[in-house]
Amino acid sequence: MRQVQNMLGLLAGAILVLSSAAHSVLGWKQMQGSLAATNAPADLVMGLRIGWLFGGVAILTFGCIALAVFANVLRGRTVSLLPTSLIALAYLWFGAWALVTSGNPFFYIFIVPGVMLAIASIPTRAS
Repeated sequence: MRQVQNMLGLLAGAILVLSSAAHSVLGWKQMQGSLAATNAPADLVMGLRIGWLFGGVAILTFGCIALAVFANVLRGRTVSLLPTSLIALAYLWFGAWALVTSGNPFFYIFIVPGVMLAIASIPTRAS
């Protein structure tokens, strides 16, 4: 069971790393186009861009943490699963809140990796 959890954790980490690139590049391009259509002031667009790109950096960091944790577990090292548990909780809470608030199923993009990391982060006797 632990091997399946580790692979699930690595997969979730890879999804986060890939989604960080999509968020930062494709997501910002879409957001920028929408903002341009509203004639938003340049300082507002810049502030949103900075925050948006920080989100991409945070997603990348979360993915790298997950990859490092589960790669080390696969190598037989003793590693705390607390970091990936916290990332899982953050993704689940945010995704659920965004889904309920907006009604937009897009926010499963947070819930699915959150569930994957939560399952991967359940301690077992072998961990």
